[in-house]
Amino acid sequence: MFIESYGCAMNYSDSEIVASILADKGYSSTTDFHEADLILLNTCAIRDNAEQRVRGRLKEYNIAKKKNPKLIIGILGCMAERLKAKLLEEEKIVDIVVGPDAYRDLPNLINKVEQVSNLSHERQKVVNVILSLEETYSDITPVRLDSNGVTAFISITRGCDNMC
Repeated sequence: MFIESYGCAMNYSDSEIVASILADKGYSSTTDFHEADLILLNTCAIRDNAEQRVRGRLKEYNIAKKKNPKLIIGILGCMAERLKAKLLEEEKIVDIVVGPDAYRDLPNLINKVEQVSNLSHERQKVVNVILSLEETYSDITPVRLDSNGVTAFISITRGCDNMC
């Protein structure tokens, strides 16, 4: 898996939580998206520049997906929360859209995408953007994605004001 974060520090922290959830299910990280079978972009909805950079990056991933049709691409975080299923319509290469409160569901969603429908012979696209006032991920030990060993995130709150 390859995870890329855009936007605020919360997104980088959340990416480490996502990496931990997936590592527990046997996924390993890579720093080169060309080696990945799963690419996840953790996004921001407040900073327009971050959203535009994500859309630009998807064009690069489109080339990778043409070379590897089994490649799964997911949009996570606040941009996913804001645009929901509209992201699947606008960005055809996206397979998974997951809001910040549904990261625990990622292994299940990835499994659904991997399973090709017998009727249409196409992969299913999935969305989980359910909001939760209780989810804190406090029981998850983040997997460090930054290997410099000098910095780490300590969460004192989750998300932005007003549940954006």
